[in-house]
Parts: sequence; structure tokens; C-alpha cells
Amino acid sequence: MYNNNSVNITPKIIRGALWGIAAIVLLVVAMAFIRPWYNVWSQEMEGKAEFAKAEQNRKIKIEEAKANLEAEKLNAQAEIERAKGAAEAIRIENGSITPTYIQYLWVRQQSDLSDKTVIYVPTETNLPLLESTRALKIPQE
Repeated sequence: MYNNNSVNITPKIIRGALWGIAAIVLLVVAMAFIRPWYNVWSQEMEGKAEFAKAEQNRKIKIEEAKANLEAEKLNAQAEIERAKGAAEAIRIENGSITPTYIQYLWVRQQSDLSDKTVIYVPTETNLPLLESTRALKIPQE
């Protein structure tokens, strides 16, 4: 029989192949042990990141609540000052509010209406009619 083996297998090639196979087996075994450790470490890092994010969100909510509280305190102080001003104005007027003065205040307030349409109904005194239901309350004789 004629054996035509053109591949020349030497002990050096066999030794290299065995070292390669051993390296692959060692890598597979190492990955089997390293991967669970990596997963635990990775989840621990994700947990720390989530905790830091939750802590930051909590601090933001606290700061927003403090800002809202400060704004409400300032609004309350403004209301108190407005009430003091109104009380002082009433004290100065000392009950001398007349219908004419009320009409004057109404006309002065109308200057703030820049984009609204106001229709004036003329009356016998050329003053705006503030009480449109006054005629309904007069008893008929």
C-alpha cells in the first residue's frame, strides 16, 4: 500500500496544538468563575448609580419645597401689607366715601384695561352706571 501523507506532523506542532487547546479550556473555565463575579459587581455599580440618582432627586424636591415655602411667605407678607394699606386708606377717609368717589375710583381703575373694550352708557350726570340692578330694588307705588 502506498501512503501519501504530505502533512508532516512534528512533535512541535502537536505541542502547540495541545497548548492552544489547554489555553482555550483554561479561558472557558476562568470565564465560568469570573462572569458571576462580574455580574455581582455590575449590579452593585448599577445599584449605587440608582441610589445616587434617587438621592439627587430627593435633594431637588427638598429645594423646590423650600423655594415654594419662601414664595408663600413672601406672598403672605404682601397680602398683609396690602391689607394694612387698605385699612389706612379707610381710616384716612373716615367714612367719607361717597358714590361720586366710588365712581371716580372705578374710572381710575379703567385705565388699566389696555386691551379690553368698555362701553359707557350715558346717564343724566354723565357718570358710569355702577349699579345696574338699583332700579329693580325701588318699590313701585
